[in-house]
Amino acid sequence: MGDPVTPEPSNAISFMAKAAGVVAILGLAVLLAMWGVQRYVAERLAPDPTTIASASLEGLREQNRLSAFAARFVAVVTSRQTALGFSTEKTLIMPGMVRYEVDLAKLTQRDVAWDAATKTLSVTLPPVQIDGPQVDLTAIREYGGGGVLTTFTDAERSLDAANRRAGQAQLVAQARGAMPMRLARDATKRAVERSFAMPLRAVGVPATVRVRFADEPRPSSERWDTTRSLEEVLGNRG
Repeated sequence: MGDPVTPEPSNAISFMAKAAGVVAILGLAVLLAMWGVQRYVAERLAPDPTTIASASLEGLREQNRLSAFAARFVAVVTSRQTALGFSTEKTLIMPGMVRYEVDLAKLTQRDVAWDAATKTLSVTLPPVQIDGPQVDLTAIREYGGGGVLTTFTDAERSLDAANRRAGQAQLVAQARGAMPMRLARDATKRAVERSFAMPLRAVGVPATVRVRFADEPRPSSERWDTTRSLEEVLGNRG
């Protein structure tokens, strides 16, 4: 009965090396498979800021017009008329409401840009428009008038017409003042910022939303010129 055959040391080492190589290849295959699955899940499930912003944009456009601020002003005007050596005057107190609106239908994908490096969404709005004034006819007060001219001429009618024209113009001038326009812009910016930021935060995207008006100067410190509009981003995917 012969002695058992034992493998040569070199053959055993070769066998072990081959086995280790097979295990390494299998391990690498598993890692690649896991990476592929993770990437697929990430691409399918991770929120896309540009897609979310585009949906928010369409939602805003459907509102047509946004009125985030309104103010009440009071005009006080006096008109005077002189004729035939006589004179008369009337004073009008005219309150009116003015609404500040933005035409959201004018927003396009070119007005919304995403900066992936800073996770900043930049929105450029059309200028604020003034709607009104809507005069409160029940609160109008008139003082003065009377006299010879109003008795024998149409001076009172002329004074009333002049006062109403002047009152309307004064209300508009007050509405276009620096302070109410700034308040209207700030209120509108906050409303638009919320409209874009809330959907992004709801899906876990830590984005900053910055809103400006097309007729406002751009601060030199801002990087608006480095962003890509939604039109460019979504267009490249087509």
